[in-house]
Amino acid sequence: MAEVRNCPKCNEFFNYTGVREVCHKCAQSEEDLYQIVYRFLRKRENRAATVERIVEATGAEEELLYKWVRKGRLQTAMFPNLGYPCDNCGHLTTTGKLCTKCQDELKADLRTFEAAKEFRDSVAERDRVTYHAERKR
Repeated sequence: MAEVRNCPKCNEFFNYTGVREVCHKCAQSEEDLYQIVYRFLRKRENRAATVERIVEATGAEEELLYKWVRKGRLQTAMFPNLGYPCDNCGHLTTTGKLCTKCQDELKADLRTFEAAKEFRDSVAERDRVTYHAERKR
């Protein structure tokens, strides 16, 4: 079931079905802009262009470029300087929500946490051991 929403770009009403976040008119203008960007990037001399260079040459917004890379419409294998910002530090990444550095830091923190938890559990287990002394009769 569709719901009526305001388009975040032009503020017009549209039926939101979960497919597009913008109205049909804005989606069409995004698609036209995508074609311009793609034609720009297909030229051999532009394949290694940075996000800033693409924005400068085509007029596309950075957020649109990031969206297209996230959705896989612009392949980072073909265009090596493309990516989108890491959710943690903002460094450009090509997979997931975190860059490699932030992933490694998070993994190290988790290993440290797990080691500390195991140590606490072993200390608690050792403290739980009760010694019973037998009385001589």
